[in-house]
Amino acid sequence: MTGAVKSALTLGALALLVVVAALWGWAALTEPLPQEEPVAICEDTTVAAGSEVRRDQVVVSVFNGSGRSGLAGATSAQLAERGFVEGDVGDSPLPATTTQIWASEPKNPAVLLVKRQFRRAQVVEGDALGPGVVVVVGEEFQSLRKKQVESVVAKADATYCRATGSE
Repeated sequence: MTGAVKSALTLGALALLVVVAALWGWAALTEPLPQEEPVAICEDTTVAAGSEVRRDQVVVSVFNGSGRSGLAGATSAQLAERGFVEGDVGDSPLPATTTQIWASEPKNPAVLLVKRQFRRAQVVEGDALGPGVVVVVGEEFQSLRKKQVESVVAKADATYCRATGSE
């Protein structure tokens, strides 16, 4: 094999290598970036009768059923200061006069724990507007109770949305 043929074969192989590398690079460049999977704020957990449910295990979503601006956000912040995990905050689809806790199970320990933070809160049937226990603060809401209830003991087996990462 002559020197000219060797040079031509070497240049051909190198050119093919450059084309393959360019195609691989283009495919990698135009590939969508990886997306992080969102972590759920809470997961349904069953507690046995006699088990303790603490504030740091309960997610609370607060919605404003009054005409006062920022009431849901302020109430959610107060609950977070007490150790609850903040869920969604927003406006309620329905107006409310009193503080309401929307739940299908009024005796659920997470619902009872949240209810004990409020004066004259009522548990009513309602949609799950957000994760965890849903609270709708109404026109008559002024403040949380001064007495802070830290935990409740489940009287019967129950399921609630336990905050992710709580123990």
